[in-house]
Amino acid sequence: MGALQAEIERRGERIFDLVDRHPEPLFSKAGFYQRMMALSMRDEHFKVQLFRFVDVLASLHRGTDIVQHLDQYFADMRNGYAPLIRTGVRAAKIVPWISGQFLRWNVSGMARQFIAGRNPQDVMKTLRKRRAQGIGFTVDLLGEAVVSEQEANEYATRCLELLEHLGRETRGWTDPLGKNAELFPVVNLSVKISALYSQMNPADPADAIVHLAPKLRPILRRAQELGAFVNFDMESYAHKNATLELFRALFTETEFRNWPHVGIVIQAYLRDAEDDLHDLLDWGRRRGTRFAVRLVKGAYWDFEKIKSRQNGWACPVFLQKPESDLNFELLTRIMLENESIVTSAFGSHNVRSIAHAQALADQLGIDRGRFEFQLLYGMAGPVKRALVEMGYRVREYSPVGELLPGMAYLVRRLLENTSNEGFLRAKFSENVSESELLREPADLIAEGPNGARHVEVSGDGASLDTPPGDTYENAPLVNFVYQQNQDRMRQALEHVRTQLGQKYPLIINGEKVWTDKTIASINPSFPDNVVGYVAEAGIPEAERAVKAARDAFEKWSRTSFETRCRLVERAADIMHRRRYELSALEVFEVGKAWAEADGDIREAMDFCRFYAHQMRLIGRPRLTQHVLGEESYQHYWPRGVAMIIAPWNFPMAILCGMTTAALVTGNTVIMKPAEQSAVIGAMLMEIFEEAGVPPGVLNYLPGKGSVMGAHLVDHKDIDLIAFTGSREVGLRIWESAGKTREGQRELKRVICEMGGKNAVIIDADADLDEAIVDTIYSAFGYQGQKCSACSRLIILKEIYPRAMERLLNAAASLRVGNPEEPGITVGPVIDGTAYKRILEYIDIGKNESRLAFQRADVPQKGFFIPPTIFTNVSPKTRIACEEIFGPVLSVIRARDLDEALEIANGTEFALTAGFFSRSPANIERAKAEIVAGNVYINRSCTGAVVGRHPFGGFKMSGGGTKAGGADYLLQFVVPRVVTENITRHGFAPETTPQYRDEFLPPR
Repeated sequence: MGALQAEIERRGERIFDLVDRHPEPLFSKAGFYQRMMALSMRDEHFKVQLFRFVDVLASLHRGTDIVQHLDQYFADMRNGYAPLIRTGVRAAKIVPWISGQFLRWNVSGMARQFIAGRNPQDVMKTLRKRRAQGIGFTVDLLGEAVVSEQEANEYATRCLELLEHLGRETRGWTDPLGKNAELFPVVNLSVKISALYSQMNPADPADAIVHLAPKLRPILRRAQELGAFVNFDMESYAHKNATLELFRALFTETEFRNWPHVGIVIQAYLRDAEDDLHDLLDWGRRRGTRFAVRLVKGAYWDFEKIKSRQNGWACPVFLQKPESDLNFELLTRIMLENESIVTSAFGSHNVRSIAHAQALADQLGIDRGRFEFQLLYGMAGPVKRALVEMGYRVREYSPVGELLPGMAYLVRRLLENTSNEGFLRAKFSENVSESELLREPADLIAEGPNGARHVEVSGDGASLDTPPGDTYENAPLVNFVYQQNQDRMRQALEHVRTQLGQKYPLIINGEKVWTDKTIASINPSFPDNVVGYVAEAGIPEAERAVKAARDAFEKWSRTSFETRCRLVERAADIMHRRRYELSALEVFEVGKAWAEADGDIREAMDFCRFYAHQMRLIGRPRLTQHVLGEESYQHYWPRGVAMIIAPWNFPMAILCGMTTAALVTGNTVIMKPAEQSAVIGAMLMEIFEEAGVPPGVLNYLPGKGSVMGAHLVDHKDIDLIAFTGSREVGLRIWESAGKTREGQRELKRVICEMGGKNAVIIDADADLDEAIVDTIYSAFGYQGQKCSACSRLIILKEIYPRAMERLLNAAASLRVGNPEEPGITVGPVIDGTAYKRILEYIDIGKNESRLAFQRADVPQKGFFIPPTIFTNVSPKTRIACEEIFGPVLSVIRARDLDEALEIANGTEFALTAGFFSRSPANIERAKAEIVAGNVYINRSCTGAVVGRHPFGGFKMSGGGTKAGGADYLLQFVVPRVVTENITRHGFAPETTPQYRDEFLPPR
């Protein structure tokens, strides 16, 4: 054992000794709260339901609603406490107005365990008590979820008011420790940066700084005048880099450069925390003035893990708690070794971490008065008391705010208290031995194959973990949190800009074909800029393409499925290599924002890999039944020549998805992209040529849908049509395909995906922080030009006033502009025709309903439509029934859930729908009753992921097929069964293989 470890153990034992002199349960408030937490630690299902009930309670106002939710969350408990819980629920139903308030009072008590006061006046009572105990404070204003600039401005005002109140009420107070007081002002304010700007985007930290700095400067100036300390809190990983950049930028400014009473948080659970700390220290030396760092483990572990797994990113946090503990100790050493420039605040309840900081500081000769320990209000009271008794400075992190805005903070604290790996639970609830609690973290890190030590991370934040065997896994989205990814996108935009205006030929039978006419693809942000000129196919070129595809079909249809799978997988690899270039092209050609463009390229890659994976599952003939003496194998043959007609709104993903499905199943393809996105179509053709597609198997044929497209739809040698687009065109194709032409060989198969009039319902108990953000994105992301976009918002009357206030303010805060700029949400609509049509619908809406909001400051050049919201909308009006395909939202007020569902289901479409609620019963009802192909609960109704959310609708939204689903490839093939009598003279094999090799002709 080393000297440092021995000293850590000695100090840790001293702390435990002092703690044991004043024993206290883990949860200092006894009764209801203590019993609930104890049960949560024994039963994971109960814990989940309890935390969800706590989360919704603040939004429930009637006793009957509270009791209903209690029943829905706890009636199905199956643990040993189930009879007691069910009895309690039955009793609560008898007098709900009394029991509801009793439950609210108890849960409010849970909140008061962690929230120091409702307002500045209330919190002073707590701070005075702590002062008498020798404990300082940092006050944090709750309410981090802002959806609009109005809410952000209100938060800034409240911060100033809180600062003024603290300064006034603590006049005459002195530092509890009494030495080195010049480093530790009495008044200490913690500020949540994300609460000061509603439009923070990881891709655009510069924009965040431009908007945040003017809001922070008045707070900082007043803090200077009052002699107060200001600390920048650190929240989710997405905002980390912007927060660090903001901190450095502000405190390098002349008026703040020499001010030492500023600090920022470093989260030890982050893998890149050490790099961030070194960068801060280098900056601090250049600045030449002390600053503070509050070192914490981190409070968003569950969120970061979930978010990274959903998006295919390497998890930014360590996956084992001992790794975070070990990193905390490493960072502690770095901070203390740089004590000349940084004032250290160690935020931890872990006695091992605390004792390590004490022992190391002593070893380095640092006076205990030159750093401090920070602990959370309502937690680890005995540890705070012990530290004060040992002569250390202790500061309590004291949140202030009402229950509703404090709910997210409360749930994080509950998770922390009941975590299986939490120190407080181990010490105060499970009585783990002191020697075990003081062990070196390095000894506790698992070395197994799933250990976090073995997670590979690439420089751009993508996970390098590969799935085992033939398991399909989505490509990761580009994580624009990382500077290098932002730089790569900017470089790609500049590169593609130099390529604009080129000419692109048709590709027929592997040959470049030029025609007399060209299609000019324009930039919708700057209509004078031509993205490219594409040769326009006419009927003669269409006939050539059909012949080429028909001639190539015989060989391609008999090519092994593995060869076809490898082709489309090579195409995905090429897309990955050219990912930023392709995304940049989408920004120019169809006006997609950075993340939207990247999402489209990711989806195209996913289609390639997913359909290859699915083809391998269905490619081999499969035994239908095991019958002695006979074998019957079912397999699939391609249909023939496929005509692919794609839209412009997902110009790479949908075109690639339909084309890949046709190719991998053995069909030959005539690929017609939308005229507005024909250059992206040319890029896809180029990609497949590089991947090695044989001549005639894939033919690139842009042209006018009304001429060349209509001719091919009616053509006798087209066996299959895969179409995604408008209802008007889709119905014409469906009708035409039903007619049999002279010489036609096959009944035409039509795969038809059309539009939607998608509704989102906000239930009375919905979490508006989520509902408003997701609805705004669903309605106005990519200018509402998604078939899945929300165009009808149905709000229940109980929540209508508050929801509308927040919705309108959120819409007013959206960033509208040129999508070349990172962080833009609303760009231009696709072309002049769409621009004119949407404006006509807005005029119709003004006559049919009330114009509640229309953005005024949109760019004058380009096809920019202002985000528009109508209220007082009748469900039967044109704007509530017809697809507009633009940034126009109709809001409908519903009496109750019955009426809301009736309205949602009352159109001719059935594509997507959304439902926001925290009522388990209502959620189950929505799952069962909403009429749509894709129903999304408590999330955006856009953004389907291949394989995860098979996408497609019915009624007038499509034929019921599911792109990106397990059964999609079956639309492109015909089933065939081959049966052989394998009995010879009364003898037959006992077993028959489940699968056999393909039926292919001899080479």
